[in-house]
Amino acid sequence: MSFIRPEARDALWRWRELIVAALMLLVGLKWAFTSHGVTEVTGWALIMVSLIIAVVGAQRLRFRLGTDGPGVVRVDEGQIAYFGPLTGGAVAASELQRLRLDHTAKPPHWVLEQEGQGPLEIPVNATGHEALFDVFAALPGLRTERMLAELRRQGPHQVVIWERSPSRPAHHRLH
Repeated sequence: MSFIRPEARDALWRWRELIVAALMLLVGLKWAFTSHGVTEVTGWALIMVSLIIAVVGAQRLRFRLGTDGPGVVRVDEGQIAYFGPLTGGAVAASELQRLRLDHTAKPPHWVLEQEGQGPLEIPVNATGHEALFDVFAALPGLRTERMLAELRRQGPHQVVIWERSPSRPAHHRLH
């Protein structure tokens, strides 16, 4: 038996990193300003860690777009798998060549391309899509803030978010 309505529990879970960061910040501020010695230093360290968690939590919050989309995403040991109602497939995160965001699809889709196989299209709101944030953030050279900004944009276009080896001349900028 739960004492919290499911909608409230879902909202709290969505904001979990920021809630934890706020609690850590409050404890850190109390220790930093009311204690001496090791506890005071620990309070300042807790403040710094809470700020880092808040920044990462805010990015994750912007990445979450609900879980009412078609299909399920699973990430297991670097393998990204999508099980959809009409399509599906898997790619290795270490073998990704290109990551695109396709706004022409409804809902928008992440398009993951790997050498030697067709692109894997994953709706941005598929169940389990939160796991993709960590995979994408680990791609070398990916700019997380740019990815999040493109995720919020609308329009009838596809955007290349990341490429392992650029397919354009070096003097042309991606955006």
